[in-house]
Amino acid sequence: MYKVLGVAAALLIASAAAASAQTPTRLSQFDKWGTYSYTNSGTKVCYILSTPLTMEPASVDHGDIFFLISQKPGQANSYEPQAVMGYQMKDGSKVTVDVDGKKYSLFTRGESAWMENAGDEPQFIKALQSGKSLKVDAQSRRGTATHYTYSLAGVSAALKSIRTCK
Repeated sequence: MYKVLGVAAALLIASAAAASAQTPTRLSQFDKWGTYSYTNSGTKVCYILSTPLTMEPASVDHGDIFFLISQKPGQANSYEPQAVMGYQMKDGSKVTVDVDGKKYSLFTRGESAWMENAGDEPQFIKALQSGKSLKVDAQSRRGTATHYTYSLAGVSAALKSIRTCK
């Protein structure tokens, strides 16, 4: 799992900071959630990341899939959740994330998805911290419905650990 997290973190940085070609530094591991940082234009960016426990359908190549939560620059207690798929998602599609029955909608662009309503981010983060599992449903550009399940074990400790990241 640690190798997968490292690959996923490297892919994140490759896509998010391609121009500056930054490599993430692994900070720590909290059960199913790892913490990472990288420097972008002189600013340290910290985030937590996890890979799914289950990926469906089993018959397709999902690529590297992960869910991450980055710290908003200069805002120690403000976070931006993001689902990252190993494939292009269907244009105009939405990703649904479900934390113990509470659903949220994410908009898609390419291989990534973000909260449709940024005002929902604090509530979503609180749900993750008190929840047991995270389910993510997406649709590939080819129309394949995909489903992922993540453990939330360690998410609170991981988020707490990056609060002081500077």
